[in-house]
Amino acid sequence: MEGVLWYVLTGTRGGENRIRILRELADRPRNANRLAEELGLDYKTVRHHLGVLVENGVVEHSGNGYGSVYIPSQRARSHWATIEQIIEQTTE
Repeated sequence: MEGVLWYVLTGTRGGENRIRILRELADRPRNANRLAEELGLDYKTVRHHLGVLVENGVVEHSGNGYGSVYIPSQRARSHWATIEQIIEQTTE
């Protein structure tokens, strides 16, 4: 999982936005529309990044379509120290 986190959050374009999304979801579950509003990002951009995070097992969702609510996966939470390390190194 650590390799996946480094790759998804730093090794590809959009890593900065994925970090921002993940930080928001760590506070409380949200849907894509709420994330877009809170982060000042386009809804389609947020949906794309959520798709990448879900595909890589970093985030999971409940529900389908517009009302889907996203949260960090249990695997991501068990590697939260790595996520914090990534955040530290990318925001310096």
